[in-house]
Amino acid sequence: MSSLAKKSILTVFLVLVADQCLKFYIKLHYPLGYDHPIFSWFHLYFIENNGMAFGMELFGKLFLSLFRIAASVFLIYYITKIIKRNYPTGYVVAISLILAGAIGNLLDSMFYGLLFSDSAAGIAQLLPIGGGYASLFYGRVVDMLYFPLIQGHFPSWIPIWGGQDFIFFRPIFNLADSSVSVGVFIILLFYRRYLSDTNEQKEIQEKVKE
Repeated sequence: MSSLAKKSILTVFLVLVADQCLKFYIKLHYPLGYDHPIFSWFHLYFIENNGMAFGMELFGKLFLSLFRIAASVFLIYYITKIIKRNYPTGYVVAISLILAGAIGNLLDSMFYGLLFSDSAAGIAQLLPIGGGYASLFYGRVVDMLYFPLIQGHFPSWIPIWGGQDFIFFRPIFNLADSSVSVGVFIILLFYRRYLSDTNEQKEIQEKVKE
């Protein structure tokens, strides 16, 4: 196994362990909706959602679970491909971060309904008597990272929002979501040329010439 493959596997493994450990801790220690301030600008705020990253919901629950499986399979294939072509380590790690995030939320969707009791009824139990709160593929994704960095009040003279309170940053997410976002950010910032098939072919041709 090449060193590049080992770095990819290690990246996925570390993200998944951190993501799942934090989710298990939240599920087994807090009731749904519990807000635990760490700092004024960072809270552990336990929510669950049926949708994609940052709580977005598109189509049905089963579709989202199957989509995550398809995305994970494609990313595994793609990582294998770019490792064989000896792409830059940073690019491989970035794609690996996206894969880890996809798998992290997929695990919630696939198995959490089977493993846990319903958090809406109180602090969840692992492997409850009588079974979990949902069937395979219908588990809810656990989110807990909340960063209300700026809180304030819109002046009354501002149209539409005047007089209302605001919070930035409002979305609540998890480590898997963060992993995907960081991976995408790294690619857009440093490796956009590898997203083009034409540029990819040029890179390969240059390597062959060398």
